[in-house]
Amino acid sequence: MAHLEPLPAETTPELQDDFAIFERILGFVPNSLLTMQRMPGMVKGFGELTKAVMDPNGSVDLGFMRLIAHFSSRAAGCQYCEAHSLVAAKIHGIRQEKLDAIWEYRDSPLYSEAERVALDYALAAGSVPNAVDAELVSQMKQHWSEQQIVQILGAVCLYGFLNRWNDSMATDLEESPTAMGDRVLARGGWTGGKHR
Repeated sequence: MAHLEPLPAETTPELQDDFAIFERILGFVPNSLLTMQRMPGMVKGFGELTKAVMDPNGSVDLGFMRLIAHFSSRAAGCQYCEAHSLVAAKIHGIRQEKLDAIWEYRDSPLYSEAERVALDYALAAGSVPNAVDAELVSQMKQHWSEQQIVQILGAVCLYGFLNRWNDSMATDLEESPTAMGDRVLARGGWTGGKHR
């Protein structure tokens, strides 16, 4: 049960455009932002950062950026964000078959070598203490441009904020992320934890 209840979206009318950003990403306004709206400037700031990191004109596929978010959230242990990021990945073009193979990403033919390295990087960057080392960065540079590495790390950092927020608030999972978690993540030990 959440430590603070989400407020109805209409509580803060000036956030309508900000909430719309997340409706496009997830298909709904997440409970995290409905709770955060008690500080409207935080929602606005987070929306701006989200638009910059998840820039549709960036050179990293937006669906894959959500897989980066998933792996960094997995490293942080935020079950809310683990499920949310997979819902967003599917909305942004990642096939369900590829999502279903997420636990086997290192061996699955559905993932390229460049993707595997980036997902390993997301796990390392999302860990505490941080596990990114020179060898991993060297592997990243073999597959990704400097701009792409910055964009990928941006997704890790964006979700680092959400991981801390949602785990500290015990934000309640919504219906579609719960279903995605049960379908894809449960076999790896995901339960929804404090978010159910």
